Amino acid sequence: MPAVVVEDITVLPRIPAPDPAVAQERTVRSITNAPHGFEGEGFPVRRAFAGVALEDLDPFVHLDQMGEVEYAPGEPKGTPWHPHRGFETVTYMIDGTFEHQDSNGGGGLITNGDTQWMTAGSGILHIEKPPEALVLSGGLFHGFQLWVNLPADQKWSAPRYQDIRAQEVALLSSPDGGALVRVIAGEVAGHAGPGSTYSPMTLVHATLSPGARLALPWRPDYNALVYVMAGQGSIGTDGRPIATGQLAVLGPGDALTVSASTHQEQRSPTLDVLVLGGRPIREPVAWMGPFVMNTREEVLQAVADYQAGRLGSIPAVHNTPSTLIETDRAAASDPG
Repeated sequence: MPAVVVEDITVLPRIPAPDPAVAQERTVRSITNAPHGFEGEGFPVRRAFAGVALEDLDPFVHLDQMGEVEYAPGEPKGTPWHPHRGFETVTYMIDGTFEHQDSNGGGGLITNGDTQWMTAGSGILHIEKPPEALVLSGGLFHGFQLWVNLPADQKWSAPRYQDIRAQEVALLSSPDGGALVRVIAGEVAGHAGPGSTYSPMTLVHATLSPGARLALPWRPDYNALVYVMAGQGSIGTDGRPIATGQLAVLGPGDALTVSASTHQEQRSPTLDVLVLGGRPIREPVAWMGPFVMNTREEVLQAVADYQAGRLGSIPAVHNTPSTLIETDRAAASDPG
């Protein structure tokens, strides 16, 4: 899992350990297993939030772990053009390369450790796919897509796009240097990530060496979720076991602890986790397919707007005809 690595972790700012005399450690409320599925044109995913109540996820609604898969030449797949309204998509790439394009003019290429943050807001069309070079060559593909809900008064915000490069994330270390922490959005111990968010939240990717322990201060007004993308370890004061593909929902408090097992599988030599949380919106959620709104009527309106072309149009490919061109079949078939 390359994402972002450092040659000398000892030069990074250290996260101070929460004071056990005053910190309220978050306990584990539930641990669930992410089932396997397929997205878009057929790339494999783990549905990280499956089986968890939306009230426990708020302000998040959806998280897919894409891959980890080793594609043969010609196999890489993406998604076709599709609409969104009412939330934000956050695509974090760990291995491989992904290409984004949207009807608002945003887009780009992301690779190891890069993040694309798209605010659908009032409505947008976009497409995500591996670039042609990766389709031809094949290769490793691994990433995540998170959906962040927007409160009612921000669902009609103008669409926007953020291209967050790997070198822009805030890099921190546990006190003993056993854990590398990448802050993509929000703040940890006074160190802010580059992601600009509408819903107040924090998104962290942490890598723990075997036997390492990571204690994070965590805002008490945020919820707290820990998803294991690879490896095995434990979480919480009671050391609940957790492993690849599992999501822990934590209770209230202002600190959380994750520990890596001393012995890891050879294929996953470290414990890699996503730690995320945000201030709950606590509004009704009406969700259907690519639309996350507050009421059923708003969802049906989003469908109608999409069908009427009011969520944007697919950008034209340059130097292609803008009007219908037909070939005279008789002339075309006559070689003389």
